[in-house]
Amino acid sequence: MLLKQINQPSDLKRLSNDELEALSEEIRHFLIQKLSVTGGHLAPNLGVVELTIALHAFLDSPRDKIIFDVGHQAYVHKILTGRRDQFDTLRQYKGLCGFVKRSESEHDVWEAGHSSTSLSAAMGMAMARDLKGENNRVVAVIGDGAMTGGMALEAINHIGHEKKKLMIILNDNEMSIAPNVGALHNYLNKIRSDRYYQRAKDDIEALLKKIPGVGGKLAKTAERVKDSLKYLLVSGVWFEELGINYIGPVDGHNIPLLMETLKGADKVNGPVLVHVVTVKGKGYKPAEADSHKWHGVSQPYKIESGQVLKSVGPPVYTDIFGQAIIELAEEDSRIVAVTPAMPGGSGLLKFADRFPDRMIDVGIAEQHAATLCAALASEGMKPVFAVYSTFMQRAYDQIVHDICRTKLNVFFAIDRAGFVGADGETHHGVFDIAFMRHLPNIVIMMPKDENELQHMMKTAHLYDDGPIAVRYPRIAGTGIQMDEQMHPIPIGSWEIVREGNHATVLAVGPMVQVAEEAANMLMKEGIYLRVVNARFIKPLDEQMLMMFAKENKPIITMEEACVMGGFGSAVHEFYSANNIFNLQIKNMGVPDCFVEHGSIKEQRKEVGLTAEQLVANIHAMAPRLSQRA
Repeated sequence: MLLKQINQPSDLKRLSNDELEALSEEIRHFLIQKLSVTGGHLAPNLGVVELTIALHAFLDSPRDKIIFDVGHQAYVHKILTGRRDQFDTLRQYKGLCGFVKRSESEHDVWEAGHSSTSLSAAMGMAMARDLKGENNRVVAVIGDGAMTGGMALEAINHIGHEKKKLMIILNDNEMSIAPNVGALHNYLNKIRSDRYYQRAKDDIEALLKKIPGVGGKLAKTAERVKDSLKYLLVSGVWFEELGINYIGPVDGHNIPLLMETLKGADKVNGPVLVHVVTVKGKGYKPAEADSHKWHGVSQPYKIESGQVLKSVGPPVYTDIFGQAIIELAEEDSRIVAVTPAMPGGSGLLKFADRFPDRMIDVGIAEQHAATLCAALASEGMKPVFAVYSTFMQRAYDQIVHDICRTKLNVFFAIDRAGFVGADGETHHGVFDIAFMRHLPNIVIMMPKDENELQHMMKTAHLYDDGPIAVRYPRIAGTGIQMDEQMHPIPIGSWEIVREGNHATVLAVGPMVQVAEEAANMLMKEGIYLRVVNARFIKPLDEQMLMMFAKENKPIITMEEACVMGGFGSAVHEFYSANNIFNLQIKNMGVPDCFVEHGSIKEQRKEVGLTAEQLVANIHAMAPRLSQRA
């Protein structure tokens, strides 16, 4: 078995091409077996097996820098760099990270959970190399979906201008998470379909070299002939016009061809882009047939059939959102759904089927999506920006200037708010409260359960006085009975879900259930905790806050979001602004750190967002109650 002999990239250099191809099949089998237990990003990694092997066989990592865009397609890289035996812990608490991780290996030279960063990183490393007088290679591996990101296009512009020696591997599988959209995708499709382009280009260059004494007008004419050929054979030569040499398309599953192509690309004195065409999910029929479904598998699956072993239970919040937006759109033709390449993950596939003309997938382009929503709102439409919390961070400037400043009626449907489990620190939605609540004109809500989510959807739809946001977690609902009709909730109103006279907890979202669990525990001690569903993060329920101030009892805030600048900070700010300084207030939330991958339960326990910790805090804040009990 070849795989057991590979403990570091240099071990690949003694293998023949036939052995490398045999190794690729072993790695595919390994990934399919391991991920059937742990879950993970299966289809993206099956698609880059040969490409990753060829890169490591040709390059000298970590001296040569391999920069993976996003990093979830780096499982093969991890296998080849000494982490094969850790795959049983993939995406588990304290185990192997599902993304590239600098602290994990010297071969992980760059880490990112958001796409389109690799070209900027490659340019920075190439410039640092030249400034230090070194001569290592710098290679960025980026997908065709990530090329639509504005940051990648900015980097392409700079790379073409500076002409630094670096290599870009464009992994073209026609997919990011969902099928790619846009003009750049269509351009790449034209190149993919023209198999004669590169051969014809090479032939004309060889012909020109055979002409003796080419000079003056003849040389210029010959160059124009070559350029004209490019325009004739391909509809646009975008990369080369930007100053980046183009090679391809190349079969990304042909190791001998990949090796020869990398050798040729390495001889180019300047930036070169190697266009590699791969099949996402290659080698596993269920993943090849539906690479969208198999992009990331969160549950175990049966290898033979591809059947995902889903647990039976209440629908997830994303599905509740997806159904509610369809019902609202049936009543209002102004509703338009906008997503940055996440129609499936954001629960919009059924909406797209029902309202194809009102479904807008802009590709990986969060900034564009936000300003597009602003413009739609300015023309009287009701745009719903469906986006993961972690990805919305990329559109902060547009939210500030184009939406909040101009008080445009954009509805933010913020999915994956709070901890997200196995995807870890780059994907947690714990910062959006802090970076949104200080913006003028915005309303921010979070439901305690799935039934309240649908009512918040109605609230957001009827609201017409500026931007409004509903954030909801990546978990299943509570199983509560759903109301047949949606109705609006008064803006800024909180809800007391349990009365108590000893202390008050102001809980946001899923923390309401945690607070109720703690209240049941405290009740056995004779301590009665009031639990408040603080469903409006902005504006606060000021009337209720003043009532609590008059009682002068301990107050605890709970949010599955960062403490600094979060909901709890807003409560402190309210009391300070009203010159109320005598209250005992404690904020519970995510501390000033990044929380790594694991289960959501483990992540909550790590930061103390548990019923047990809430009980301990009540005891510490009101020791006389504990002593009396």
